[in-house]
Amino acid sequence: MSQGKITFTGHSGEELAARLDMPSGDVRATAIFAHCFTCTKDIPAARRIAQRLATMGIAVLRFDFTGLGHSGGEFANTDFTSNVGDLVHAAKYLSENNSAPTLLIGHSLGGAAVLKAAGEIPSIKAVVTIGAPADPGHVVHNFGSSLDEIRQKGKATVKLAGRPFKITQDFVNDVSEAELTPAIANLKRALLVLHSPTDQTVGIENAAQIFTNAKHPKSFITLDDADHLVTRKEDAEYAAEVIAAWSARYLGLKQPAAPIGAPEGVVRSTEADPDGFLQDICAGPLHHALADEPITYGGTNKGMSPYQFLSAGLGACTSMTVRMYARRKKIPLEHVQVSIVHHKVHAQDCDTCMTTEGRIDQFTREVRLKGNLTEEQKQKLLEIADKCPVHRTLEGEINVTTTLAD
Repeated sequence: MSQGKITFTGHSGEELAARLDMPSGDVRATAIFAHCFTCTKDIPAARRIAQRLATMGIAVLRFDFTGLGHSGGEFANTDFTSNVGDLVHAAKYLSENNSAPTLLIGHSLGGAAVLKAAGEIPSIKAVVTIGAPADPGHVVHNFGSSLDEIRQKGKATVKLAGRPFKITQDFVNDVSEAELTPAIANLKRALLVLHSPTDQTVGIENAAQIFTNAKHPKSFITLDDADHLVTRKEDAEYAAEVIAAWSARYLGLKQPAAPIGAPEGVVRSTEADPDGFLQDICAGPLHHALADEPITYGGTNKGMSPYQFLSAGLGACTSMTVRMYARRKKIPLEHVQVSIVHHKVHAQDCDTCMTTEGRIDQFTREVRLKGNLTEEQKQKLLEIADKCPVHRTLEGEINVTTTLAD
C-alpha cells in the first residue's frame, strides 16, 4: 500500500490538501472519504479505514475540507453547501486523472455531505455513512451558549474539541436549512449505514431516519459500542472490513488477469498493525483474510497464524483431492473432513525422514469419511489423500526466491 500527497482545487478555488491511499496491487475501485465536522483527513478513523480499504484493493482519496487541516481558505467562510462542493470537486479531480470514484464514504457531518453530493457525481455507485446525522442542522447543538452571540453579532468563536473555530450566522443558516430527505429518497445508489447505538454525539435515531427514508438497496450495520469518532483501532478495522465486503457487491469489481506464471494470481500480505503482527491477506481481488499470532506470542489473535494457514492449505487440498477421486469413481462418499495438527518433533523420531538431526515440522492429518463405504473404498480414499498436490509440495523440493520491491 502506497500513500501520496496531492492537492486539487476546491469549491472556492482554494487548494485542498489530500492523501491518496493506493493498493499495492491492482486498483479494484476508487473511493472518497469525507471527514467529520472540524476534523481532518488524518483523524485516526479516516486514516485507518482508508489504509485498510487500500489493502483490499480500493484506492481512497481523503482530503481536508476548505479551511481545515492543510487546506487553503477560511473555515469561517465555509458551510455545509461548501463541503458538498468540495466533494464534487474531489470527484472531478479523480475523474480527470482516470480514477472516477464509484464509492463515497462520509463520517458524521461528512456522511450527510456524501448523501447530498452523490446525486451530483454520476460515477458513484454506492454510498456509506458512519455516524451521520439525518439533518445537517444537528451540528448547531455543538455551539451551545455561543448561538446567542452568533445571532447578535453575526459570528462568534466557538471551542470545538478544544480548538477555536469562527462560526458565522451564514453557517448556522445553511446547515439549518439543508434538507437531506429528498436527497436520500432519490439517492438511486446502494446505501450502507454504519452507526453505533451508544453514539453520544449523533444518536442512533439518525441512522434509523436515514435508513427509513432511503430506498433499496440499503443496509444497516451496528458498530456496537464504538464512540462517535471511531477512535478505537478495532472499530475502525471492523468498519473497513464491512465496507469492503459490502461494496464489492455493488461496484462491479472485476478480477484482473493473473500474472504470467501465476495462474491463481498474487497472494499479498500487508501489515495492518505496526504495533503487533496483524496482516491483511489478499488473494487476488476477490478473497481476503487476516493473519495474526496468538496473544501469548505478542499478537492479537484476530486471524490464523502462518502455520495454521499452511495447515489449512494441506487440509483443504486433501479434502478436495479425496472428493475429486470419489466423484470420478462414483464412490458413495457423503462427506469428508480433514483435521491437521502441526508441531515440531525430533528428526530421529521420524521413521520416513531422511534428516536425522535436529527438529523437523510434523503435520498430523486425520481424515474422517462419511458414507456407505466398504473398507476397501476407505483405504483407497486414504491412499488418495497422500496424493494431494499440497502434500506433494510439502514433501518435495521447494525453492523460495525473495526480491526487494522498488
